[in-house]
Amino acid sequence: MLSEGLITSIRAQPKSANTAIAKDVGIYLHELHPTHTIKSSFKKSSTPVNSLVASSTHIFAAQADKAVVHVYSRERGNQEALISFPERIHSLALVGDGILVLGTAEGRIILWEVCTGRQVSTPAAHLQTVSCLAATQLHLVTGSEDSNIHVWSIPRLLSLSSSETQQPLRSLSNHRAAITSLAIGHSSSSTNICVSASKDNTILVWNYHTGDLLRTFLLPSTPFCLALDPCDRAVYAGFEDGSLQGIEFSHPNSIINPLYDTTLQTTPVQITTPPWISPSEPGAALCVGLSYDGTYLFSGHATGKIAQWDTGRRAFSSELTDLNAPVTNLLMSSPFPQKRLTRASTVVKPKLGEGQYVFTAQLSKTTASNSKFSRAVETQGLPADLLEDAIARFAQPASTSTHATSSSGDEKLRQENAELWKVVNEQRALQKKTFEKYTKLKSGGS
Repeated sequence: MLSEGLITSIRAQPKSANTAIAKDVGIYLHELHPTHTIKSSFKKSSTPVNSLVASSTHIFAAQADKAVVHVYSRERGNQEALISFPERIHSLALVGDGILVLGTAEGRIILWEVCTGRQVSTPAAHLQTVSCLAATQLHLVTGSEDSNIHVWSIPRLLSLSSSETQQPLRSLSNHRAAITSLAIGHSSSSTNICVSASKDNTILVWNYHTGDLLRTFLLPSTPFCLALDPCDRAVYAGFEDGSLQGIEFSHPNSIINPLYDTTLQTTPVQITTPPWISPSEPGAALCVGLSYDGTYLFSGHATGKIAQWDTGRRAFSSELTDLNAPVTNLLMSSPFPQKRLTRASTVVKPKLGEGQYVFTAQLSKTTASNSKFSRAVETQGLPADLLEDAIARFAQPASTSTHATSSSGDEKLRQENAELWKVVNEQRALQKKTFEKYTKLKSGGS
């Protein structure tokens, strides 16, 4: 049965003794259907906000106030590696299933190819800590406590031939305080959007391909986290006071999307609709995530509570659990995971400096499941039919094979010669008849 889930992480140790929560656990894997349960967990992790990402095979968790990333294997259920970096890590993002992007305290961006160990580092483009990251297959968007947002080209950053110092494609600098969260739209066109939240109590919508500011939303409180609707129709924000808010981009009776109405782009919008309030006092909303179909919103709070909200009713639905420590990250697990040709069974630790470029991964599927290559890869050892065929070829005498090839060639030459002689004889007969007619006509005329 298809089931949606989520992955959460906490920061620091539990606030109080709680027999329902295991000690030393920092990452939890939840299953939502048919009922909420915690399926498994990982120990020895304390992650700050925006510092947890998950691939199909691994979970990466940056450790609070440290230059360390813990790598956990989802298949084996244990900690696989502890990776040290030259600077403290404050944010993470994942590009595809094999490139981990890290934002550092010094304003630098580090890219680590987990299947090759290749590590690429940019100059300190931000003046302060890189607080949040968002990425597609082609672009990386970085937000910092210096209030600036940079847009980078991922192919340029990973280019093997370029020796130039990498610089961002463009900078977005309309915020006036630290950037707290970023979210990128789901479109693959050149009009894809990026949404940013800041401590200046605003949410801005950008066309990050061009750098154009599309919309400015003024908020009553400081937004700490964002989640975009699956169809990019709205953004959901979690606030410092523990409330949540849904902000619609389009209107039911509008023909033109207001984001692209040039007459509205310069006019800030004051959000006056009532916020979504929890019956209890869960503390600041540090992370949010949307269900696959966008009908439910999940939020993690500073008190350790995880709440579920109904986006249709715009109201609190239920409290899933209490993890007894600040819930700093919440990742949704799709019920339809993307299938890839390769998978990283183990990560290759980052290597500094030049070296051989070796890609290490397992094939998860092939394009032709019944091909000889597919069977050779999937079978332990060598397939029996390939072995039998090879033995038969070695057992066949070379002279017999050569004689057979020679006989076949001679027969083909004989057939070609016979056809050529047939054509020559036909031409000779035609020439003879023509000459006889010419001789007869000449003798009769004289």
